[in-house]
Amino acid sequence: MSEPSETVQVSTTQCWCCGAEFDERDLVRLGSHPEVGVCFGCARFLQRGAAARQDALVPTWSGRVRGAIRSVRNGVIARDLHNRPVVGRFLRRLDRHLP
Repeated sequence: MSEPSETVQVSTTQCWCCGAEFDERDLVRLGSHPEVGVCFGCARFLQRGAAARQDALVPTWSGRVRGAIRSVRNGVIARDLHNRPVVGRFLRRLDRHLP
């Protein structure tokens, strides 16, 4: 006799930030508002924005380093270098490890 196959059903939900469709397991939910789901990429973007605001309010040495990284990141994006075939792949991989 064959075992009945188990099917795992994953529902797709929209990210509240970018509007793209994601599996439920790929969303971060807000504690007080579980109806709000944000994808990992948007959650990272929001975290960087929150860190920038905090750095502006409370200047620190590490905040200045993050500010310099943000300036370089903004320059790369303005020049569209992140979309180049070889250099872009390296820059996107590097960006995952930067604050």
